[in-house]
Amino acid sequence: MGIDEVVILLLGIATGIATLVLISLGLAVIFGMMKVINFAHGEFLMLGAFFTLTGVRLGIPLWISMILASLGTGLLGVVVERALIRRFYGRTEVTILATFGLSLVLTQVALLIWGTSPEGIATPLGKMTIGSYSIANYRLVLIVGAAGLLVLAWMVFTRTRVGLMARAATERPEMASSLGINISNVNMFTFGFGSALAGAGGALLSPVVAIAATMGTVYIARAFMTVVVGGPGVITGVSLSASGLGAIERLVAQWSGPMAGIAALLFAAIIALRFLPTGISGKLGKRL
Repeated sequence: MGIDEVVILLLGIATGIATLVLISLGLAVIFGMMKVINFAHGEFLMLGAFFTLTGVRLGIPLWISMILASLGTGLLGVVVERALIRRFYGRTEVTILATFGLSLVLTQVALLIWGTSPEGIATPLGKMTIGSYSIANYRLVLIVGAAGLLVLAWMVFTRTRVGLMARAATERPEMASSLGINISNVNMFTFGFGSALAGAGGALLSPVVAIAATMGTVYIARAFMTVVVGGPGVITGVSLSASGLGAIERLVAQWSGPMAGIAALLFAAIIALRFLPTGISGKLGKRL
């Protein structure tokens, strides 16, 4: 294997890891902080991509469209939490049914607004050549974007007052409530922030995927596997789980094809949970 092939393989692994971070970080925030299993997570990814597409069609620059798409999905998350999720805290089965129903509704709304034909956004920034290979420069954007979202989540939950209140409400809800923290508002913020991260993931992926109303189903299984293997720690769990699973998926896909890569990811997740039933961060004792 030549140097150029090694570089291409390493970039592929980094891109695979970044993709898992982008599709799972928002889910990890909502599940890890709120213990809410959001089956509509894939649809928030989808809406982030469609909002970006709509912004580009309206003449808004791509990067600004991505930011607006993230904010839009975050706002939708706040509405969903106020109108639906807040009624079912502590009732896991009902929450699963409610978010599954929400996913069906959002898919149908997307079909009515954007139609059934897959859409696309031209991949920006051109290509670079490594040896005899040519790859999109946008891969580097995905890698940097995933790292940036991890840093953003870490800063929000460790360096802001509302983030610290969210952690307190998660770890010691009774004590937090007795200290005057409004648990209801904290839950609204956390769900909205997790939804915004999901929208950001969909926005960043929009130039490299086919944008369709059903695109969420492509990613939801891998997102759940990444979060479950990662365990209760949002940042630590997602980063370590995505690194391991993403590397395995990419390495197997490199030699045996994409479907074999996904199968290897599933097998690796099963093995990891067999030996680490509380996930990677649970084993390490990390809460964030």
